Amino acid sequence: MSEESVKVAVRVRPFNQREKDRNAKLIIQMNGKSTFITDPRLSIDEQKQFSFDYSYWSHDGFVEHPSGIYQAKDSVSCYASQQKVFDDLGRDVLKNAFDGFNCSLFAYGQTGSGKSYSMIGYGVNRGIVPIACDELFQQIQHKKDSTINFEVALSMLEVYNEQVRDLLTKEFPKGGLAVRQHPTSGHFYPQGLRIVPVGSYVDIEHRINEGTENRTIAATNMNITSSRAHTIVTIYFNQIIKNDLGETKKTSVINLVDLAGSERISNTGVTGDRLKESTNINRSLSALGNVISALVDISSGVKRKIVVPYRDSILTKLLQNALGGNSKTIMIAALSPADINYDETLSTLRFADRVKRIKNVAVINENPTEKLIRQLKEENQRLKLLIETGNYNLQLDVKPGMTDQDIEIVRKQMEEEINLQIQNNQKTLQDSNISWDTKLKNAQLDDRNSSTSLKSTQSDQIVPYLANLNEDPMLSYIICHYLHTDEITIGSRDCTIYLNGLSILERHAIIRHSNTNVYQLIPAEATAKIKVNGYNLTGDIFLHDKDRILFGANHLYVFLNPKEQKESPADLPNIITWEFAQKEIAKIKGYSFGNNLSIEQEVVQEKILNLLPLLSEVNAISEELNKYRTFEIILMPISSWDGISIKGSKVMIRMKNLISHNIWYWDDMKFFNRSYIIKEHYQKYLDGEEEILYIAKEDDPFWEPAEDILLGTANLFVQSLAYLLDFNDEITITDYKAKQGRISVHLSPCLSNGQILTEEHFIDQPDELLDKPYYFKVTLNHIEVHDERYDKGLRIRYKIFNELEFSETNIVCRHATCARLKQSRTVTIPNVDDDWLTFFENGCIIFQIFAVQEESKSSANLFKMTTRDLKLQEQKQEDANLTPVNHQNTTLPSDSKLKAELTLLHKKYIRLEQKEKRIQQLCRDWENHNDYAKFYKLVSSIVFSSGTKLKPGPSAEKTENNMEIYLFGVEEQEYLDDAGRADSEKQKYWDEYYTKMATKQRRVSLSYRVSTRRPTLIQRSSNSGSNLLSIVHESDGNEQSHEGRISAAHVDNVYLHERPNTPLWKRTVKSGTASKTNDAKRLSTNHEKNSTTCVIQ
Repeated sequence: MSEESVKVAVRVRPFNQREKDRNAKLIIQMNGKSTFITDPRLSIDEQKQFSFDYSYWSHDGFVEHPSGIYQAKDSVSCYASQQKVFDDLGRDVLKNAFDGFNCSLFAYGQTGSGKSYSMIGYGVNRGIVPIACDELFQQIQHKKDSTINFEVALSMLEVYNEQVRDLLTKEFPKGGLAVRQHPTSGHFYPQGLRIVPVGSYVDIEHRINEGTENRTIAATNMNITSSRAHTIVTIYFNQIIKNDLGETKKTSVINLVDLAGSERISNTGVTGDRLKESTNINRSLSALGNVISALVDISSGVKRKIVVPYRDSILTKLLQNALGGNSKTIMIAALSPADINYDETLSTLRFADRVKRIKNVAVINENPTEKLIRQLKEENQRLKLLIETGNYNLQLDVKPGMTDQDIEIVRKQMEEEINLQIQNNQKTLQDSNISWDTKLKNAQLDDRNSSTSLKSTQSDQIVPYLANLNEDPMLSYIICHYLHTDEITIGSRDCTIYLNGLSILERHAIIRHSNTNVYQLIPAEATAKIKVNGYNLTGDIFLHDKDRILFGANHLYVFLNPKEQKESPADLPNIITWEFAQKEIAKIKGYSFGNNLSIEQEVVQEKILNLLPLLSEVNAISEELNKYRTFEIILMPISSWDGISIKGSKVMIRMKNLISHNIWYWDDMKFFNRSYIIKEHYQKYLDGEEEILYIAKEDDPFWEPAEDILLGTANLFVQSLAYLLDFNDEITITDYKAKQGRISVHLSPCLSNGQILTEEHFIDQPDELLDKPYYFKVTLNHIEVHDERYDKGLRIRYKIFNELEFSETNIVCRHATCARLKQSRTVTIPNVDDDWLTFFENGCIIFQIFAVQEESKSSANLFKMTTRDLKLQEQKQEDANLTPVNHQNTTLPSDSKLKAELTLLHKKYIRLEQKEKRIQQLCRDWENHNDYAKFYKLVSSIVFSSGTKLKPGPSAEKTENNMEIYLFGVEEQEYLDDAGRADSEKQKYWDEYYTKMATKQRRVSLSYRVSTRRPTLIQRSSNSGSNLLSIVHESDGNEQSHEGRISAAHVDNVYLHERPNTPLWKRTVKSGTASKTNDAKRLSTNHEKNSTTCVIQ
């Protein structure tokens, strides 16, 4: 008996095709036993290093042998082949088994990282399990003689959602197999698990294929997500050694464990879900992590007295012996090499690093046969005595606070387990009287009688068939339905091909073989849900080789016709995969998947592909249980959801109550969590638990309390603040797909006391604000929404730049869809730095508008309709409203930024225009002077001056209609000096100067002439499908259209296109009152006294 650490190996796979298509970056490097990982998000190649017993490089450096086996391409290649991995790990397992030790081999890693390839393999590239089983029987054959007999048996089970299912039987008892604890040894075992004797490697291979087939059928019929299931193949190896003293039995139990995908393990505590504790789907891996942590603490001496939480999950109960017990244990961690999987790969490496610190104490399981039989008999006598005397009460696990009723339940459970153990011991004693050869023959006879394998025979090689597709590649092409007859019926009752599960009708579809090599798929019922190559099937269709067919919600098949293989479209892959079919369905639904995606885009794509089949299942369950809920995937800008400027999209699930029309948004993790609970409830319903339909709403995974819904967002660009200009605008409120209303916002620089700054504080260079305090006001004027359903109230919240908390308004618009707000706040910036300037010039304030939702009584007539009826009714209404609705007084989403930029350009243009005229005048005045130094000084003072606005007196203001006149250079300095003195003569002088310059400016200023000529319109282009903005000037009702077309989709790059021989127009509004026109496409502005309309060139 010796203490030995768990051996840990890591292995990195090649890039898959999807990673190659997007030119994925390699993040894993290996050198000897060390593995290095690089964070692709960092600008520097900073690596994290881990060391293990083995680091296997299987990413590249290999070639395919003519036999199909992958081998190192040359002697210097570091490629680790399947045989290399077995030689290092598998041979140790076999050696330990023959020595009489218990052995365990784990595979850990995220879905798609290569776990199953290392454990099982693919095709001729066999993995550790088949090679080890083959080697086992070869060594048995070599060592077999008259003094030793070998007995090999096998079991195969799956742990899914805290339930154990025996994969070597087609019977799946309600709730799965019960897991019991041996009252003497304390070990846990599945009650009633079938352990099948095997006599050769062929027998083992056949049994594993049988288990995989049963697992595939169950995964489809019971809506199981195969990537979340743990598979345990156990080999029971006995050596019966004869000697002069009798017989000695050496026993070894070999556990081969393929753990569920480790992805989302860090998110098992789903935030924001009231039912987060109700799901068991992630409990196994969470509990396994806790067990590992406790064992590491014990092995390192940090905590010697600690209770290892094996009881926290079914998986950890079954693996108690393999982890920290009597077993020699090896773990292989599979790594994904692509940058998109960095977080999951790093998590896997850290998990493996912890596991290697665990120490086990393994002992040889060798005892005389007579002693084992005697011990079983003695144990039975002792257990019976415990029952008769009631002494087992002293062994009850009574915890503080337990009531008498709780103690009685524990007592009954203990009594039941003791009785079951007595039965198991009795069965073992009876089996010991049956020879091994008899057990083996009986197992083979049972297999022949119950064999209904769906695998092909030699005669099936030319017959068309349907092959299943599964998210786990190891479970694809396992079920094959051969089309032998002229008419094949498909459904859930009395059909040729039996399918069971969501949205499968009793008679669902018919495949008819009419002529030679012609197969026709026909829906058996008008309501049968069938998709062919991603499209809904509404009538008959002729099938062709490699057609993808989805029956119901989750029965996905590919039609394969050996006679048509050469005629298959060239754009189809050689092997149709589940991922290919799901991506095809997603594309038909409108999701676009391209190559050369960024990491963030790739993550979004992965989420959508994973969510779509789950979404289909949940919608189908909602229909079947009549829950009046629909679910759909939406892509929402992260900036809209978080209320701050962040690039990227967030995958959300939109749940809608078809009765009350209330809406909820769930993130993907909450939906994953809730969907598993929904499937649990549905399985209980299928098991006959009708009461699941009448549970309290708080326990119903479809129910959510009413909550405020994010109606939409409005973005206000703050560029005007960089130039000390105010900005007043009506901004469109938009959600992820449409306009929802408008909100009027006024942004104005001010003093510390709240006094608004006037235009004369305008600055040309934002840098002038640096290292100074700054104040500005945000005023919300009014809000209006289009949908009358949101008349229960609205509230608005927003953050500015680096604020940690949201500013939020009171609830407005109760019993109305519009309201005056008149709510403002003053923002104080103690010291403007470069970050604030960047925000002013490029940032925006995101206003989030939330609508109040309430639970209200609905019409009783609605409850007379089914969920399906209401969905069809809503779909018809949506189809009827497909034409876009033009609301009056609305603008494009990009108008706010465009208007702000035009306002600034206008201000700059006025000054530059007058500066240009002043320089021209100066040049004329100095045409005959030769004093270059003085001339240069005067020109420089004008060029480098930002200008000061000349304030006219009352008399000049009345007569000159507020023409803006700016002074530069020497004149500017003289004016500023005189302005500081209360001198009426000086004021009169400057008034006369203003009148003179204003008169001259009116004659030469293009901007002034245009601004006084006619008002301006913003209108949408009448071109079909166009999302363009046109600027139109009107005079006396006669339109003269000069269109500057501005794409709303590219607000950062505005292109203005000019008609030949026509001026190029732009528009900006400083302050004005918007008014409605008879034309719903337009927004007209009647300019008040201080408004400004300009032409840029």
